[in-house]
Parts: sequence; structure tokens; C-alpha cells
Amino acid sequence: MGRRQKNKQGVPPSLDEIKKKAPKPVQKKRKLEAEKPVASRKRKLEKEKKALFAEEEAEDEQLVASGAEEASSNDDEFTGFGSEGEDNDSEVEGAGETDEFDLDEMEDDSDEEDSIFDSDEEAQARPMFSDDSGDEQDLELANMEALSKQIEEEEEQEAEEAEEELHTNVVPEAPVVLPPPGEDTDEAGLSQDLGQVQLRMQEIVRVLNDFKTLCEPGRSRTEYVDQLLKDICTYYGYSRFLAEKLFEMFPVSEAIEFFEANETPRPMTIRTNTLKTNRRELAQALINRGVNLEPIGKWTKVGLQVFDSQVPIGATPEYLAGHYILQAASSFLPVMALAPQPHERILDMSSAPGGKVTYIAALQKNSGVIFANDSNKARIKALSANIHRLGVRNTIVCNYDGRKFPEEVLGGFDRVMLDAPCSGTGVIHKDQSVKANKTAHDFDMLGHLQRQLLLSAIDSVDAESKTGGYIVYSTCSITVDEDEAVIQYALKKRPNVKLVSTGLEFGREGFTRYREKRFHPSLKLTRRYYPHVHNIDGFYVAKLKKLSNKIPTISNTEEEVAEEDEHEIAVSDNLGAHSEELTFNDEADKEIIEASRKKWLKSKGYKVSNKKSEASA
Repeated sequence: MGRRQKNKQGVPPSLDEIKKKAPKPVQKKRKLEAEKPVASRKRKLEKEKKALFAEEEAEDEQLVASGAEEASSNDDEFTGFGSEGEDNDSEVEGAGETDEFDLDEMEDDSDEEDSIFDSDEEAQARPMFSDDSGDEQDLELANMEALSKQIEEEEEQEAEEAEEELHTNVVPEAPVVLPPPGEDTDEAGLSQDLGQVQLRMQEIVRVLNDFKTLCEPGRSRTEYVDQLLKDICTYYGYSRFLAEKLFEMFPVSEAIEFFEANETPRPMTIRTNTLKTNRRELAQALINRGVNLEPIGKWTKVGLQVFDSQVPIGATPEYLAGHYILQAASSFLPVMALAPQPHERILDMSSAPGGKVTYIAALQKNSGVIFANDSNKARIKALSANIHRLGVRNTIVCNYDGRKFPEEVLGGFDRVMLDAPCSGTGVIHKDQSVKANKTAHDFDMLGHLQRQLLLSAIDSVDAESKTGGYIVYSTCSITVDEDEAVIQYALKKRPNVKLVSTGLEFGREGFTRYREKRFHPSLKLTRRYYPHVHNIDGFYVAKLKKLSNKIPTISNTEEEVAEEDEHEIAVSDNLGAHSEELTFNDEADKEIIEASRKKWLKSKGYKVSNKKSEASA
């Protein structure tokens, strides 16, 4: 019995005992290892892996050797059992001679043997040493793999940082985007392909944004700007005059964004006619017809933006019934700034095609009186059609020159809205001809007309109105000549008005200074809108409050008079005064009259001699 127990393999230690003797897992040492350099940590990790594999091989060899020893010991036990058998037989025979034997001793022996064999079964039920060691090895391997992956990621990050540091230390080469000095773009052989022109514009913008670092030696900023303007004219199709005028209004990068925004149309928008429905019901009805839309924004409660439609958006039953009107989102703004109140008398000096005037009627809930005027008789038809379709009943349509309203037509209005005729530089995406057709003469003429209309609008308002006394001036142009300059002129000519807040929630402030011009500080209350910033048409909105119906006497100094008359002189020059002075020249007039008379006589078939002209010479 003792011999058998001696040769039997003992119960292996448990997992808890192994963990107490084993070194701490690699995972717990990460914080300390992370502080070491990556290369040393990697070498140490490789050494640990090799040591672990060596331990595994040694354990396998030990297990094989122990298995062989156990097999040999068992063989010895079975071979020795035969010799012992003889002794046992003799013992049994000798036992038979005795009368009795100790049963208690035998029971104790049997219990002892049973306990030995039961321990084998319990040992088999427990996790064996080989299983526990495998789990521990898997844990260490997993930790090592995770650590090695982390080390590789850190190595990659260090390599990227080193490469970035190299790039930052290297001074970039100045790109060659200009022709040689004294040569034109065509003469220098610079490509006029639109793709190459676009790339060249991008390079020039990059140079201008970091001019000290990227400019070519000996080249000025003016040369880069001049080349950029040439490329803008080539790529986008602008005249040089208009390209310069618009380019000067923005920083370089933003100017390119503005030109690019003019190449894409603004989103299609519609305005709900609250005289017949509300926005929720209208949206649901159009969605049921296959129209994909959503509200424009929080700043309007009646606007909807249409993305796509399975039916013509201008021919639905809802459209024909007057539940909505196709209207640009920017056209909502002047009406919102005007803020008409019920039962007021309002004048819209330039109302065709009717989007704004019908919005005013909806806000008034068909109360009060609106005079919808437009000087263009051809546009009156569209204006009348929209008024009838939308169910407006408080509007009078008229066709007058807006400049004659206060004196020859009617005055004393509570509010006046003037959406003045303009160059359309804010809606170039609708009319691409603006790019090439507008000249300095057009801007001078438009500025002069806008000034006259605004003074007429101011004079048409009753300053003593209990609820009103407001004028809203707006244009779909972004040029300073048509916006801030016109308001500045009105403030000087009519000291009885002042600028007030438009009440609009968004938009950029108006200019108080632009290049060499300086404007009244209150012009920051006006609002500007750009297609590349607000995703609506370019627009300008200003709101004035009339303080008195009497125009105060103006005591201007000579400098102020000269400044006010400067624009009038420029307009007169463009209207046909070819001489440098504004006085009449009798001799020049005689020559012009004589030349026109001869031309008329020749057209009638008369023979005209040049004796008088020769004699006068």
C-alpha cells in the first residue's frame, strides 16, 4: 500500500497557487513600460517571448520525461507483483491456520485504499497543471500581442511626426504662376485651358494668403492680383470692370467663393399665402403630390424650400388656387423689415411682379390700403395676375414714375417700401449677361435714379403716423455705390430721417467705411446678404424712420457741397457732356449744329459745299 502511494503522481497545485508564484502579468506593467523608449520596449518584449517559448519547451520535455519514469515504475510494480504473490499465498495459507483475524484492521485498510483511489477521481475533476499553465500562457501572449500592436502604432505616430517636422522646417518653393516681367499671359505661353486656369487661380490665392513666404522674388502683390483678375475674367466670363468692382469688396479667398457661388442657382423657395392656408397644411398637400420640401429656416414662418418635385411646382392645384407663390427667400427680407400693421396705408413704389406686395397684404390680413405701383407698364399684367390669384383685396395697382409721388400723385403714407431698380449683381446666377454688360455708366445712372427714388419715398411718408413713419430701402445688388452710398446721400439731403434696426435676425452689417469712403456710423444697422454666406440672393436692406415732415435748412460748407455734387457731375459727364467744363461753349455748339444741318441736307439729296467751314478755318 505504501509502495503504491509512493509511486502515484501527486495532485497538481491550483491556479491560485500558480498565480501567487508566477510573475505579475505584463498588462499591469504597461504604465511603466509606456514611459520607456519604444525601441527598448520592443527588444524587451521579444526577449520575454523567447523566454516564454523556452519555458514551454522545457515543461513539455519535463512532462515527457516524467511520463516515461512513471511508465517504467508501473512496469516494475507489475513485474514485482508475481514474486509477492508467492509470499501472499504463503501468508494466506498461514492465515488459514489461525482461528480469527482482525476485521477492523481490514476495514481500515480498505477505507485507506478507497481514499487513495477517490483522490485520483477528484484530481481528474480539477483543472490539471497543464490546463492552468496554458491559460496563463495565453493571457501573457495576448498581453504581449496587444503591447506589440501598441508599440507599432506608436512607432508609426513617431514616424509621421518626424515627417511633419521635416516638412515644417522646409521652406516651400514659390510656385511660378506669373509670366516673365514685361510679357503678357498669352505671350508668355501660360495655358488658357479652363482646368489650368482654375489651378493657377488656386495657386495665386494661396500665394496672396501667405505672400511673404510664397511670392516669387522681385514680384509685387499687384502683379499677382492683376493675373488673378485676368484669370477670373477668363474662367467666369466677367468684364474686367465688374470683376475688379466685385473683387475689391472681399478678401481674396472669399472673393473666389463669391464668384463660384454665382455659378450655381439658389434653392427654389415658395411662400405660403396665409390668406388662404397655413404652412403645415400646404406642406402636407404638396408632399402628398410628390414634392420633397422642408421649411427654409427659423427666421421665416411662411417659407418652404423645394428640393425636387414629381409635378411642375408652378402648375399644381394649390398653386392655381393661390395657396402659395414662387418667391426668392431674399424677397421676404424687406417686407419683414417693413413690418406692416393692419389698417395702415402703404406704398410699394416698385411692386412688380407682386411677391412683396402680396406678402404685405397677407401680413395686414387684407386690411388697410396698399398702393402697388410700378413704372414699367409691361410688368403690371403679372402684378395684377398674382394679386387676383392670391386673393388680395386691399390693393390698388397704379403705373406712375415713383419720383412724382409726393408732389403729383399722393403722399401721407404710413409706410413706404422701395425695392429700387439696380444692377442685379446679387442675382448673377439668374442673369449671366450681367457679367459682361454692366459698365461704369450703368452704375452711375442707376445710382442717380436710386437717390431720386429714395428722396421721393422719404417725402411720401407721414412722420406723424401713429403706427408708422418708416421707409425700407432694398436692392438685389451688393455694390456700395447702390447701397451705402445711396443711404449716405439720403441722410445728408434729409436730416429729418435716421436709420433704425431692420429687426432681421441674420445678415452682415453694412459698411461704415469702404476703401477711401467713410459713411455714417449708423449704417452698421443696415444688413447685407451674400449667396456664398447665406445661400440666398445677394441683397441689401436698410430701414429709416422719419422724424419730422419739415425738412430742416441745411447749412453746408463748401467742402460738403462739393462732395454732394461730385456724383451729379459724374452723371452729367456720362450723359453726354464731352467737354471738361460744365459751361456752354458757343463755338463748339455752332460747329455741332452746322455738321448736323449738312448731314440732314445730304440725306435729302442736296449738294453741300464746305466753303463756310474752310473760311472759318
